[in-house]
Formats: sequence, C-alpha cells, structure tokens
Amino acid sequence: MAEERQTVYEEGGSSTAARRRGLGLSLAVSTGEAPSSRRRSSVAVWPEHFVESVAVQVAVDAALSEGRLAAGPAIANFFQVYSTWRQISHSEMLWQDLTNRVWSHHHRHFPSWRAEFIQLHRTAQNFRMHRSVHSRLLAPTYPARSCCCLSISDAYLAAGFLDGNVCVFTLPNGAPIANFSCHPSRDRLGRFSQCVSGLAFLSNPNRVVFAYRDGDVHVGLLNDGPLGTSHRAHAGDLVVDGPLLDFTGNDQCWVGLFAGAPGRSWHVWDANTEQLIYVGGSLTDAGALMGWHMLTDFGAPVVGRVRLAGPGMAVGCSSSRIQVMDLENPGFVINELVLQQGELAVDSVDATSEGRIVYVDLNGLAKVCRVPVLDEVCSFDALRRDMQGQHHGEVARVVACMNWGYVICFSSWAGVWDSHTGEFLYRFRERIGHVVAAVVNNRNVAAWSDDSGLHLWDFGAM
Repeated sequence: MAEERQTVYEEGGSSTAARRRGLGLSLAVSTGEAPSSRRRSSVAVWPEHFVESVAVQVAVDAALSEGRLAAGPAIANFFQVYSTWRQISHSEMLWQDLTNRVWSHHHRHFPSWRAEFIQLHRTAQNFRMHRSVHSRLLAPTYPARSCCCLSISDAYLAAGFLDGNVCVFTLPNGAPIANFSCHPSRDRLGRFSQCVSGLAFLSNPNRVVFAYRDGDVHVGLLNDGPLGTSHRAHAGDLVVDGPLLDFTGNDQCWVGLFAGAPGRSWHVWDANTEQLIYVGGSLTDAGALMGWHMLTDFGAPVVGRVRLAGPGMAVGCSSSRIQVMDLENPGFVINELVLQQGELAVDSVDATSEGRIVYVDLNGLAKVCRVPVLDEVCSFDALRRDMQGQHHGEVARVVACMNWGYVICFSSWAGVWDSHTGEFLYRFRERIGHVVAAVVNNRNVAAWSDDSGLHLWDFGAM
C-alpha cells in the first residue's frame, strides 16, 4: 500500500478532499455523532464483498465529482480507515472493477489489475502535468506520400497515405511492423481516387481495415510480416455512391460517409460478415459536388467526417449539420444539430468511445458535447490562445483530437485543454509545422506534419 499511496497522492490537492471522504465514511454509519468503539468495531468487520462495494463507490463518486484523478487518492485513503480492511485492498476483483468503472478500461496489459489501475492513473497525471517522451517515426517524403489519416488503438498506430499505402506501427515503441500497398491499377477516376480515406483496428485476430477514396474496403492481417497481405472486403462503385469521404469502425461494424449521390451518405457494414447492411441518409447531399472535387484536388475542403461515439452510435458531420445515428438500428437518426451554413470546420472533429464529441468552428472556437443529446460540456478558443493567455491575429487550420479527458488541438502550435472544463493546460514544446492529421488514445498522441513527418508522444513512459 505504501507504493500505491505514493502513486495516487501525486495529484496533490485532490487527495485532501478524497481523504476527507474516506475518513468520513466511518462517521457516516453513525447519526452524525462521534462513533463509539463498539460501532467502530462493527464497521471494521464488514464482510469483504461489502467493503469492496463501498470502496468502489467511494472511488467512483470521487471521479464523478472531482475527475478521474481523484479516484486514486480516494481509494488509498479509504483503506487507511481500518487496518482490517487493508488486506481487501489486494483483491484483483476490486481493482478490475475500479479499472472498468473509473477508467472505462476492460483489457489488462500489466500482470495485475492493480498495476493496470496505477499505470492509468500515472499516465493521466502525466497528461495533466505535461510529462511525455517525443519521437519521430517517419521523415517527410515526396508529396505522393503525404499522410491522409491516422488511427490508433492501445497496441497499434496506422497511417494511411495519399498514394494508397498503409503503414502500421506497434505501441508504445513505434516500431514498424507492416506496410500494405495499394493495387497498381487503382486509379479509377481522378489522381486521388486511391488515397486512404479511413482506417480502423480489429481484434481476434489483430487486423487493420482501411478504405480508399473510391469506396474499396480492404482488411489486412497484422503480425504477418513487414509486407502485409490484405483482401478486398468491399468493391466500391464511384458512379453509384460517389467518393468515400471518411471511414471508421470496430469489431462490430464499419461506417463510411460518402458524398456524390443523393440519399446515399451513410454506409454501414457488419464487421463479422463484411457485408453491407445499410445505405441511406442525406447528411452530405449538399456537398455532393465538393465530394467529387476531392478526387482531383487533395487540398479541397473536407465535406464530411464520421466517428464512433459510445456503444452503438456513430456521429457524422458536414459543414452545417451533426447527426448521431443508431448503429443497432442503421438509418435511425437519434439526434441532429443544425449549425449555420459553413460554420463547422469539418476536418476538426473527433469523438471518444465514452460518448463525447469535439468540433471546432471556422473562428477557432472548440466545443465539447455529449452524445447523443449534443448538449455543450465546455468550449474554448483553440486558435489564438498562447501560453500566457495572449491573443494573436493569425488564422490557422485547426486539427483536433480527444481522449477520455483531454482535447489536443494543432494549429500553428499544439495545445492541450481539459475536455470537462475547457481549462487550458499547456502547449507542446515541439514545433512540428503544419499538421495534416492527428490522433490520440489514453497514452499516446500522434500527428503527421508535411514539414517534419510522423511524430509520437508517449505519456506513459515516465
């Protein structure tokens, strides 16, 4: 417990409030008076499963009221109330439940769930305090190798390029493990019809699914040698559907957003059978002509984005609308937010699996909303704030990405904000130039700059 207390007390201020909550638990069993020795003894011999339940509730309450970093100090102080409870603090079931409920983390990468919880706490604290290790994975190359999109999981990072190639790296070390090449006869209509529109990782077995601008969808097996092999799961039809703007997915389903044909914006595939199960929707109908321009002009405005946001939900964005679609009932729009025409910077949209979305308007104002209700959690200026809070007049493109607790925005510089309060935390020390794509998970941030290549920041290494 000494090691654990030292770890979770790193947060400082939150530990005081958490200590009061933990120590106050013994007082809560009385009627507000100082508990007698008999009462203290009866509390001290609570059944093990009951103590575990109360401990988890104390940590969850602390996380909900003061943020997830408060859960560690709360649970450490809880087990200091009675010495008879301390043995229970070694229960693996307790730490598994805490990890699942506090960090929404269901896969263990360390020998024990207690170690998993501590590592997640340390990593989140590193995000908060700006402690990371920076490395460059790829140098910038000729324009045809410019990166179009990035995808990240707990174990892998994938980059899709303008020439149709996909490079996959392991995390956290950033070692390349596979490269998937496009087929030489892929230039169907326009010089950019073969560029990668989106990527996603699948498990059991470990695979990467990637889609091209012309609508083709491929699945490649990882850990199968440096020259990866893939099969085509879906053959695109540009004439019928138009260009594929964006693509994402998981082990249950894949989602693509198209622009070019009325009433065919959304495409949904069953990930297990690789079969197309839904086509419909008019989200991108207004940008159909612009979608066709993306086949010949890589610098054309982004028409639409799609992200997974919470269990069974996908969020699609155009320059004037945000739609939340029920993936368990494809085609049913749960909610829609209508913005002023052209207000949304479509290439500045991201979402988390915990049901939050961040988007940036053309003035650099970032908003974090809950899905599916799309009510605002916080907002902040992502474009003009510097470290001292000064404002400048430059106009820059913003690329935003978000994990469980933080929003990272890249413009002429990179900054980090708290996604629950909108508080500006710090800016990155590294100046990497113009960022085209960025992605983040709970431990790593990755970004591609045409000026300096592919960069990786590891917040769990320290």
